[in-house]
Amino acid sequence: MAFDGYADQSFSRRAMKAELLDAETELRLAYAWRDQRCEKSLHRLITAYMRLAISMASKFKRYGAPMNDLIQEASLGLMKAADKFDPDRGVRFSTYAVWWIKASIQDHVMRNWSMVRTGSTSSQKSLFFNMRRVQARLEREAAAVGEKLEGHTLRAMIATEVGVPLHDVEMMQGRLSGSDFSLNATQSTEDEGREWIDALEDDSPQAAERVEYEHDMSCMRTWLMEAMSALNEREQFIVRERKLRDDPRTLESLGTELSLSKERVRQLEAAAFGKMRKSLEAKSGEVAAFLM
Repeated sequence: MAFDGYADQSFSRRAMKAELLDAETELRLAYAWRDQRCEKSLHRLITAYMRLAISMASKFKRYGAPMNDLIQEASLGLMKAADKFDPDRGVRFSTYAVWWIKASIQDHVMRNWSMVRTGSTSSQKSLFFNMRRVQARLEREAAAVGEKLEGHTLRAMIATEVGVPLHDVEMMQGRLSGSDFSLNATQSTEDEGREWIDALEDDSPQAAERVEYEHDMSCMRTWLMEAMSALNEREQFIVRERKLRDDPRTLESLGTELSLSKERVRQLEAAAFGKMRKSLEAKSGEVAAFLM
């Protein structure tokens, strides 16, 4: 069910003037929706408790999300609560709906806090919404006895207080320390200022490393081709099929094709490698050891 215009101030005022449901009426509406899928009953139930959704949304304004968006998320949580509410449990709808509304708003705040996912586990979610409050209280208590909490000690106390791992506190402290910035933003106000992306370390191989690598590979390819040329045609075929294919063939399949036993193919392969090793050792003992 849709709430067109929910973001308008006029909608908020209308929600505050909606009827107050007594327990008997609330129960009747809940049964009508659950058992008969009566949309009028659902609409009346949700409209009556939109003031609760708006009130809870206002508590999250300090996280920077637009109030209209918070009200929208709160209304979605309220509708989920109405759809899943079981009147047979003997609980007031408002008591049940509070948790759905709060969860919906919190998920929205965390999704939009940063382009980088802030947290997904229940412990990280609890830390996100409670860390600053807990930190302020711990600092006040320490100041009252003439102490000052900083660094690792403060983070460890927060982790213990909230009941989360220390590394979660360190991660969340970094995420909450500032907002996102574009890597293409300049480091100064000057027109020709360097962009932040220019300060990132380039992990790719440098020019000298690439030249050295390509030279070494070229040498090794030349040596391998020369070593292969010392083999007869059958030995070259076995080496290619066993070592140079993306999908190496088995000794048995080669033996079937060459009309040889599997053991004979293995012996020919070993002999071919022995010849190649001698050829490579003549070029460079180090390279031969590396390849073999």
